[in-house]
Amino acid sequence: MLGTLCSLLAALTCVSAVTVVTQQPSVVTLTRGETASIDCNLGSVSDMMAFWYKQIPGGLPQFVLFFHHYFTDVTYGSGFSSPHFTSTCNSVSDCRLIINNVEEGDSAVYHCFTMDTTVNATVFGGGTKVIVTGSSLPPPVLTVYRPSTNPLSSSHAALVCLARQMSIGFAEVNWLINGSPVTEGTWTSTAVQHPDKTFQLSSYLSLPGCDSEDRSYTCKVTVGSSSFEKTMRMSECRNTDE
Repeated sequence: MLGTLCSLLAALTCVSAVTVVTQQPSVVTLTRGETASIDCNLGSVSDMMAFWYKQIPGGLPQFVLFFHHYFTDVTYGSGFSSPHFTSTCNSVSDCRLIINNVEEGDSAVYHCFTMDTTVNATVFGGGTKVIVTGSSLPPPVLTVYRPSTNPLSSSHAALVCLARQMSIGFAEVNWLINGSPVTEGTWTSTAVQHPDKTFQLSSYLSLPGCDSEDRSYTCKVTVGSSSFEKTMRMSECRNTDE
């Protein structure tokens, strides 16, 4: 199934399909135990199945299920089953993926797709990001790495913020200088999942190098509704010790 998906994704780059698959909402944030509902409209396509895939940040796509308006049973991929996952279709073009009693492991981007037989193409929706949070979520481990000595002797350097042991793969990273947010010269990686099922990402802030001003630099990581910060002062970057 994964090989088929990859082939279908490649085909999308060279085929202009007639139908447009849309998903709503684009992002949904829930707490443990709630129900996630994702709607998929197949556009002009009718009498075709709606397929659903789960994409964990840094992981391979996983086939969840497919369903047809006239079906009585849902067909599941490996590792997915009722009642946690199910699907309904209100018409030949409007289907819904339902995730009951959500948990942190359900945090992912879910894609709906179908076949447009008029041009023999597979058409994907834009995806829906599902973020599941809860009071039991452990805080990520944050580390801000000082620029090494050599870059500080040049015109530019960079601070690196590493967020480790995150229980979900979605986080927003913001940098602040002396408490004021900055956006220029920043870049944040996509989260990567480790074998222990935790996630890690890194963020970078470009600097002009150490100077005489003792500025504070803060890496702020927001996971769900909770934010966590790690701050270092510019005077500290002259030291090489942790």
